[in-house]
Order: sequence, then C-alpha cells, then structure tokens
Amino acid sequence: MSANSASAAPEAEQPSTGSGPRIPKVPFWAQIVAGLVLGVLLGWIARSQDVSWLVTTLDQIGSIFVQLLKLAVAPLVFFAILVSITNLRKVNNAARLATRTLLWFMITSLIAVAIGLAIGLITNPGSGTGLTPKDGELSETKGSWIDFLTGIIPTDVITPFAELNVLQIVFMAAVAGIAALKLGDKAQPILTLSQSILELLQKALWWVIRLAPLGTVGLIGYAIADYGWDLIGKYATFTADVYIGCLLVMFGVYPLLLATVAKVSPLQFFKGAWPAIQLAFVSRSSVGTMPVTQRVTERLGVPKEYASFAVPFGATTKMDGCAAIYPALAAIFIAQIFDVQLGIGDYLLIAFVSVIGSAATAGLTGATVMLTLTLSTLGLPLEGVGLLLAIDPILDMIRTATNVAGQALVPVIVSAREKILDHDKYNSASASPIDAFGSSDDEGRDGDRDRTPAPKDAVPVTA
Repeated sequence: MSANSASAAPEAEQPSTGSGPRIPKVPFWAQIVAGLVLGVLLGWIARSQDVSWLVTTLDQIGSIFVQLLKLAVAPLVFFAILVSITNLRKVNNAARLATRTLLWFMITSLIAVAIGLAIGLITNPGSGTGLTPKDGELSETKGSWIDFLTGIIPTDVITPFAELNVLQIVFMAAVAGIAALKLGDKAQPILTLSQSILELLQKALWWVIRLAPLGTVGLIGYAIADYGWDLIGKYATFTADVYIGCLLVMFGVYPLLLATVAKVSPLQFFKGAWPAIQLAFVSRSSVGTMPVTQRVTERLGVPKEYASFAVPFGATTKMDGCAAIYPALAAIFIAQIFDVQLGIGDYLLIAFVSVIGSAATAGLTGATVMLTLTLSTLGLPLEGVGLLLAIDPILDMIRTATNVAGQALVPVIVSAREKILDHDKYNSASASPIDAFGSSDDEGRDGDRDRTPAPKDAVPVTA
C-alpha cells in the first residue's frame, strides 16, 4: 500500500527540495480508521460520562456531513444519468451492453437475497431478543407497489429535486437523455453544458469526500452515544447476520464470479475498487460515492463510455446490500418478533421483490423504502420497521459498501464477457489513495500510472 501511495503522489505536490524533514502524507484509509476509532472513543465517553454537549457536537458533525452529501445527490443523479445515456451513442452494441448490465444486476441480486434468506433461516435472528411488537412504530417512509409504479412519474419538475425523490429524478433524466439522442447535433449545446455541470458537481463532491474522516467521527460517535452497547446487544444476531451476509456476497460470491465468469483476478479487482468501497462504508451513500466508483471502474479497464452509463445506473438501481440481503433478513426478523409464520411462497415473494423492486431503493433512505415494500407485499406489520431504525446506521455501512462493490463488479463482468475490458489496465490498477482521484490532473496521472502503452484498439468500443 505504501508503494502505491507514494507513486500516486504527483511530483508537483512534493515539498521543494530542502534540508527540512518531509511531513508524511496520511493515507485516506488510515484517516478513516482513525476516524472510526476516535468516534467510538468519543461516543463511549459521551454516553458513559453523560456529556450532553459532546453528544450534540457529534450529532451535528455527522448531520452536516450527510447533509452535504444530500445537497449534491439530486443534481448529480440527474446530470450523471443524462450524460451517461447520451454517452451510449459512442459505444458499439449499446443496447446489448445495457441489457447485459441489467441482467447481471438481477442475477447478483438473486444470489444475494438467497444468501440472506439462508442465513436468516439458520440463525433465527428474531428469537431471544427480548423485543416485542410494542417496541415497533410505524415508519414515516413507506413503499408500496402502487406508490412505486405511480411515483415514477413526477407531477412537476421541481418537487423531485426539493424532496429528493431519486426515482423521479432518474425518470426525468432518462427522458431528457433519450430525447437528446433523438435530436442529434441540435442537442449538442445542452450536452456540452450538462457535461460541464456534471464535472463541476463532481469537483464540489470531492471536497465533501475529503471530509469523510471527520464525518466518520460524528456518525460513529453519535451512534455509540445515542444507542449504546445495550441496544446493539439486543440486535446482536441480526447485526451479525447482515454483516456476515454482506461479507459473504462481497468476498465470496463476487470473487467467484470474477474468477469463473469474467476470468480475471479477484484480488486485483478489490485492489483497484477499494477506494470506492471504503468511502461507501463511511458515507453510507451509493450516490455520494458514485464519482469514485466510476473512476475506479474505469481504472479497472472498463471503457469510459460504458462505465459512465453502467455506474450511475447501478448507483440508483443496483443494491445487493440494501435491496437483497437486508430486506430478506429483516422480513424474517420481523416475522419472528410478531410471531408470523412464513412459508415457501413468502420466501419466493421476498426474492421477487428484491430482484424487481430494487429501483425503489434509490436515495439515502433506500433500505427503509425497500423494507416497507417487502413487508407490505408479505402482509407483515409495518411497525416492524421501527424496530430496526435504531440500529440502521450501523447496518447501513456494510450494506452500502456491498452495494458499491456490486456496482463496480457488474461493469467489469460485462466488459470481460463482451471482450472490451482492457486487461492491461485491469492488471496494473493500483489502490492509490482516494485523494488522488480528486485532483484536476488525476486522469492523466492514472493514465501514466495504470496504463501500459497498449494499442488503442485494445478496447474497441468507440464508434
């Protein structure tokens, strides 16, 4: 890691030659770990010593970080989807690539939900918790099939941005992108403006991303201070199930698919994708992590034109953690708390909802929407959602990391099977620190560092 970190730093950023000692640059992953440790320590102090001002401070730090991410979500999704759809005109067999991408989204979701169901049936996470139906409360955020189908089309163009309805934003962006494709050259000024706005938003988001270690202190610290270890203990089996399920998918299923389907090195994938995965764990936002996810996907040899479509599409619809593993386990957990027996048909319904309804997870409250959609389909009490809200931030970290790993995985698999993956770039991708992604010249540096002088036709995607 140290060798990669050293090579990632450009010459211009090194101190001028002099006799003074150089201050070593702390890698981003180390900053994140330090933030986690400090957050747990401050949270424990705040709770054990009843330091109210420290609880408030941690809450404010975490809330401000999340709010900054939310601020960028709506316009980022709109322009990312619009630009990604129009970029497909530069790719051969665009319809085939889009279809294969969606197919692999569904396949991996089906595998993930099966793992979630299996773990839930083996461990019985709702047994022995001491929780009762009275501990639950109705969730303010709900989802149903009618709401999902009718809620895709907005009533106006302002409300989706104001209320952060990501699904409606995706719909409007898709319509605008398709219309721009049909207009051809007449739409070029709009596309140029959209590309510039997208780059501006991504640059601003880099600044927020650099605050992630500080946000980690607030988010983890407040979770410990507010919930305490006693509450976490009540959900110990369920929490362990979610983490085990996500880890099995991330480090079991994904490597297997990479080795057997894509026929590439799984270790090399995680080496290249790690900056996005670690940021997702901290930020708990697939959309907020999207610029990093797209960059690491390109660095793994996926053609830029295809990655610019697949990653934004995945960031709003590809949720193996939030939409597959979590609702499967949560449905079993809630059914056991409310003493409801689930049958084979119910488990098949859970799988169906997870594979088909994952688009409803778009946004920062995606897991809650998906859970209410699953519960309403099964006829389980929605009060069960309230049982899990307290522990949700702890679960959301590993869920989002799994989501983002899958969002980078599928483009690699599709590219490999379609023979458009640049294997030279893939095999030389490095786990450079996350701050190397945000600089204006990093694309050129990535090219110098990750790219061997392969012939341009090694990636035959551009028309």
